[in-house]
Amino acid sequence: MTDSTRPERPGSQPSIASVAARAGVSIATVSRVVNGVANKASAATADRVRRASQELGYRPISAGRDLRQRSSRIVALLTANLANPAMAATAAAAEAALRAEGLVMVLCDTHDRPDLQDEYLLAMRAQRARAMVLLGAVASPVLARMQQEREALVFVSRRSPHGPAPFVGIDNRIAGVEVARHLVERGCRELAVIHGNLASSATAERLAGFRAAARRRGAGPRGGAILSGPAGDHLRIGYAAMGALLERGRRPDGLFCTSDLIAFGARRRALEAGLDAPRALVVVGFDDSPLNDWVAPWLTSVRVPYDSFGPAIARAIAGRPAPGADIDTILPHRLVARGVASPDGSHG
Repeated sequence: MTDSTRPERPGSQPSIASVAARAGVSIATVSRVVNGVANKASAATADRVRRASQELGYRPISAGRDLRQRSSRIVALLTANLANPAMAATAAAAEAALRAEGLVMVLCDTHDRPDLQDEYLLAMRAQRARAMVLLGAVASPVLARMQQEREALVFVSRRSPHGPAPFVGIDNRIAGVEVARHLVERGCRELAVIHGNLASSATAERLAGFRAAARRRGAGPRGGAILSGPAGDHLRIGYAAMGALLERGRRPDGLFCTSDLIAFGARRRALEAGLDAPRALVVVGFDDSPLNDWVAPWLTSVRVPYDSFGPAIARAIAGRPAPGADIDTILPHRLVARGVASPDGSHG
């Protein structure tokens, strides 16, 4: 008798694996179909899954009961962009902290795409992951449903786009205020901003704090001096947006970039136009990779405490905060100033 036809033990709940075997599809496909995300499955495949579920008497286990029954050591970390050094550093810190707790981290790169995020969420649920950590979540149907169903979710760097949920990060709004204060105190008056996707709560909060603080100091960016770009690549966003500023005849003396990668792209384009940093252009980035001390002596940046994120994530998982509760773990940040003028007028 094959696994696809072997009956379950009397009184037992048929497993998702049994449904997958009966329908001749993967566990992930079954999970997508039964959770109503069948856009990647043909109508015929979806029908086979539903028919197999009915024949076996399979019912998806409710999220709350599933959480209580879990004994898996797996924790899934879904990151929006592993090419971003800040996210890679946070993922490394999380892996070390989870390993110290006897847990095993599975790493998935969603590429900031809702469909990939949903696919990984369903796959990790099928694997009975103990918790799912979203490092840079985007709004998506499955994420919204899992949050409503009290799934064990922890949001890192960006808040949940679907309402209150456990969060680990920094105070991005205050950090934006500090950036504006720094540029004004450096004597900058022609300010500009280049930012990433404003669907990210982190980016939106940084920009909001910066604009409010700059406006209070009479130095807010004038119309057209806040730019972004369509590309997901922050280097290209920075390069293209700085080019757009220059084409408009703008020559900012202070530039806030909402990530270091954006700052790198913007500086390259500025150098091509003869704007040297930090002499002619003060640039402030965000994240402050440890490499900045070695390769970017011109870049002032908000340092995010990557090493602290790992233990905070592990505590959020182990503590099992009440599902749906708005429980924030706010970690300290600091502005690391580089390229500041010395008494002889030179720059460090």
